Amino acid sequence: MGRTGNEVQNCYFLKHSNSDTQELGEQEEGKCWGQYCSMSKWAFLPIILTSGAIIGLWSVYGISIANASVNATAKFPYISACGSYPPQSCIFSQILNLGAFLMVWVILIRYQQVKESDGHCVLNTIALIAGVLCALGMSIVGNFQQVHVRVVHLIGAFLAFVIGVIYFWLQTVLMFKVKPQHGGCYLKLIRIVLCIICTVLIITMAVLHNIRLKSMAAKCEWTAAMGLMLLFGLFAVEFRHIEGHSYKIKNKKRTNQPTEKQASTMNDGIGLPC
Repeated sequence: MGRTGNEVQNCYFLKHSNSDTQELGEQEEGKCWGQYCSMSKWAFLPIILTSGAIIGLWSVYGISIANASVNATAKFPYISACGSYPPQSCIFSQILNLGAFLMVWVILIRYQQVKESDGHCVLNTIALIAGVLCALGMSIVGNFQQVHVRVVHLIGAFLAFVIGVIYFWLQTVLMFKVKPQHGGCYLKLIRIVLCIICTVLIITMAVLHNIRLKSMAAKCEWTAAMGLMLLFGLFAVEFRHIEGHSYKIKNKKRTNQPTEKQASTMNDGIGLPC
């Protein structure tokens, strides 16, 4: 049987509506996926820092064991001992320099994120300074090997470890001031636990080193370094909510420079001497 005009029109309308709904759904899905990608890309920055530093440090350890620069069987080596002799000393310096650069980048973004999330205070500025000092210490450790410039190397280690832990304790406090708080209670708990572990390990390392238990102290140092890198990696949870960031330069206005009309009038008024 043939269909009436109204039935044909209704069938066309339903088909057309279903097509529009499907296209709208695909557009919304693409929009949501685009927003997810845009919001999540900055989360890779702390992940790259953490994974790159961990892989790089253990690679230096492997090279130093392979070429017998250190003897892990007799005494487990400090991180700095593994990177004291070539060729791994060159790789060690480059890894820590690149790590310090990425660290400063992460620290600046976190500072700005806290500042724009109703959590800015003097504590945020202090945390920024502490974070930059931690990155500086990391670079010093890489460029001033302990076998050549021991005092400067130890100053860098102090900045990297002690000031680094202080930086993350400050971030733990600031985490309760930021609104909205990303990551929930789990992120707070993990960050607090890691801060406690790193603090205990650094104190234990100093004590063991002073009583000549250097193998145990070296193991504490390696574990503390991995903990600090994991703390930097946790920033990925907060950074995934950042759509973008930028730093602007505001040029100083020139108030005394004459306009074109004023300059023309001044030139017309200048006469040649007779």
